[in-house]
Amino acid sequence: MTLTPNSPNYSSDTDPAIKEFNTTKLLKNARKQAEDRNYKDFFICDVDSHHYETEALPEILQYMDDPVLRHLGMSAGNVGRAGLIPQAIGSQDMAGRVTRYAGRNKEVVPEKPHRDITLTRRWMDAMGVDMACLFPTPMLLLATHPQPEVEVAMARAYNRWLCERILEEDKRIVSMVYLPMNEPHEAEKMIDEFAERKGVVGFLSTGYLKRPVHDNVNMRIYAKLEEHGMPLGFHAAYHWADSSLAQLNKFISVHALGFSFCNIIHMTNWVLNGMPERFPKLKTMWIESGLAWIPFLMQRLDNEYMMRTSDAPLLKKKPSDYMREMFYSSQPIELVDNKEALEVTFKMINAESQLLYSSDYPHWDMDLPSTIYDIPFLGEKAKRDILGGNAQKLFNLDPVMSDWKLEARKAG
Repeated sequence: MTLTPNSPNYSSDTDPAIKEFNTTKLLKNARKQAEDRNYKDFFICDVDSHHYETEALPEILQYMDDPVLRHLGMSAGNVGRAGLIPQAIGSQDMAGRVTRYAGRNKEVVPEKPHRDITLTRRWMDAMGVDMACLFPTPMLLLATHPQPEVEVAMARAYNRWLCERILEEDKRIVSMVYLPMNEPHEAEKMIDEFAERKGVVGFLSTGYLKRPVHDNVNMRIYAKLEEHGMPLGFHAAYHWADSSLAQLNKFISVHALGFSFCNIIHMTNWVLNGMPERFPKLKTMWIESGLAWIPFLMQRLDNEYMMRTSDAPLLKKKPSDYMREMFYSSQPIELVDNKEALEVTFKMINAESQLLYSSDYPHWDMDLPSTIYDIPFLGEKAKRDILGGNAQKLFNLDPVMSDWKLEARKAG
């Protein structure tokens, strides 16, 4: 009898695609793309990639100050994780068809360096990526936890672990570290604690927040980020139980709308409440929402603003003018048949200077660098800037090229 993921006796241990899982083999076509397109002469920085931090949860918990929460997290099975990190709803792995979800924790790696470093290097080298900004995955829903002290404790422990075990050990990996925005005073303290750490290039707010971004309790956070010269990223994340999404009955529906919707809300509040005027030196990046929502929102907000400027008294120009000065990650770029629509989108958002390449690897809807490189209306300078140059400027990076590119250059 052939066992399939839907068979009652199915075990991932019997599936060759999972049992022998290897990132380098999985991405062999990506490596061929990188070589065919001659990426050896391109600096490529991925500004939105992920790891599954919960696989290292026992390590992370060693950095947690609260002994009670640490004990909870170390509980047997998934009980501990569920008590600390809210669970996502929906089948991203399409019932096992996306094998890297089930196979990643079985991939064989050497004892050193850290497992997450090895796995990250493997996909970076395969795709032609030189530097990557690494984010958590399950913790993107941490802000939905009903106990704010848990969010703070987990965020601090994760940030300390990330800095010490990952960022300190590999100069090709950087991160915008997690801020517990639901507890502003604690978020301020984390900025002071982590702003000068090696590999920290900014700070991160997640998609779901219990207060609007323009709430006065957040103003000291933004002022402190300005003081440190650090950008703030808004990483989109859907939550199917959110009342605005609860009527959607399919994963494809909530995934299509949820990632854009949360950043539409945050961006609207950010712009119309004058945050760019109050904090003119604070740079923001809007992450993993795609691009199609930006022209839509520009037009909607401009249209309303020109009829009711008194409703947004802090603004000195149209909402779209502020939005064109912000930064955006590219994934998931809407590669639809209408290339003219994509070109208009690029023009409206000043993509050549404001767009930054992102893969979202290892998630199922990842984008390779070719999604930017192969766009016909982009010149070579624009491709270089979007693939790496804009990230270099935003994060003030000292570029580190991958070994295989350096070797390929030597070989001619």
